[in-house]
Amino acid sequence: MHRRATSPISAIIADDEDLARAELKYLLEEIGDIEVVGEASNGLEAVELIRKLDPALAFLDIQMPGLDGLSVVRRLQETGIDPPHIVFSTAYDQFAVEAFRLEATDYLLKPVERERLEETVDRVRRLITDRISEASGSPPPQKGPVSNRLLVRCGARNLIVDPHELIFATIDGGVITLVTTQLEGQSSYRTLEELQAALDSEIFWRAHRSFVVNINRIREVMPWFKSTYQLKMEDKKGSEVPVSRLQSRRLREMLNL
Repeated sequence: MHRRATSPISAIIADDEDLARAELKYLLEEIGDIEVVGEASNGLEAVELIRKLDPALAFLDIQMPGLDGLSVVRRLQETGIDPPHIVFSTAYDQFAVEAFRLEATDYLLKPVERERLEETVDRVRRLITDRISEASGSPPPQKGPVSNRLLVRCGARNLIVDPHELIFATIDGGVITLVTTQLEGQSSYRTLEELQAALDSEIFWRAHRSFVVNINRIREVMPWFKSTYQLKMEDKKGSEVPVSRLQSRRLREMLNL
């Protein structure tokens, strides 16, 4: 079943807290392009709304009476209903790994920030556009990332982030560290090649054998030893990333240095 391209994007909100539903609906109205066509106060109502209204997007709380948010997705899959794009909105981060397994589009922690929600809505728009293009046999207007989410391990926590939040990745001793706009942790990928294959090649660049950088997150290009360069990145530490001699030539071409 393929949903038609509609503007605004139809969505439902399922949360057992009235205030949480109201706040999320208010933020979506401010962002625009989202039409909330239904609200549910528990998981069973959410399943029924999705079955009846066939929304393109569903915001689900994790802990709800009847069925929790994760079980809503499982129930839809078990009954043969094509799930909409699922965004979990919850105060608990420990369910991120299971949400990832269920192919959630995003995982938002409460209280939801408008800027973070805007990123989610933008991602859903891109995914819907790509799905329509695939169904029609025409190529998407822009090449998007292979993956629309990354898993970052921070101690005992497993968090899902938008790839566009990744500032750079580095490998040391076989362990890949991901540095994002909000956090730093380890990746589940084994090599930088595997990680880079899951990212948008137009944005993520292998500046050095040990570093992949987001070219949109470079703060400063600094001349270095023997016509090479170092990149100062936009993370909180202002990390400096080396550029190999070969990639320094490419950098000069890209930036007309």
